[in-house]
Amino acid sequence: MHWIYEPWPWYVAGPLIALVMFMLLFLGKQFGLSANLRTTCAALGAGKAANFFKFRWQDERWNLTIVIGAVIGGFIASTYLSNDATNRVAINQDTITELQNQYGIQSAGTAYLPEELFALEQLADVKVLALLLLGGFLVGFGARYAGGCTSGHAISGLSNLQLPSLIAVIGFFIGGLIMINFLFPLIF
Repeated sequence: MHWIYEPWPWYVAGPLIALVMFMLLFLGKQFGLSANLRTTCAALGAGKAANFFKFRWQDERWNLTIVIGAVIGGFIASTYLSNDATNRVAINQDTITELQNQYGIQSAGTAYLPEELFALEQLADVKVLALLLLGGFLVGFGARYAGGCTSGHAISGLSNLQLPSLIAVIGFFIGGLIMINFLFPLIF
């Protein structure tokens, strides 16, 4: 049972993702997580406030099972399929040293989520709360402006050979590189 605690190799996980994408394409469906927020808002009656949410959300409720599955799967994986008591991510020692020395993240390499960034106590810090709100707004705006989120474009859009998805994914990577190399050091 040792294999159950290790990440699945690319030659297993990749074909499984491809199989799911083939099934979605065969059924005429598109994969993406950001669309679920719109579906949820429409189901809760947001169509009364904005025309954007006026659509037949019942046709998209199948996609909500992906969110439910991601939450349940994440819980099962972290609770029952994790071999390490600290639930840590294996990252390069140079990265751990840089995070500890340059950014003061002492829990790097020992915790799944660095406590210096993700502890509930951090929400009391006005700077952290402002960054979370601004970041959430920018991610939401970006997903809407790009016509989908990273998972929708990178998995579904690229598998459909859509040029806009390729452009969006390139933009995601460029934005990530700019964030981590230029903006992250300014914030921390």
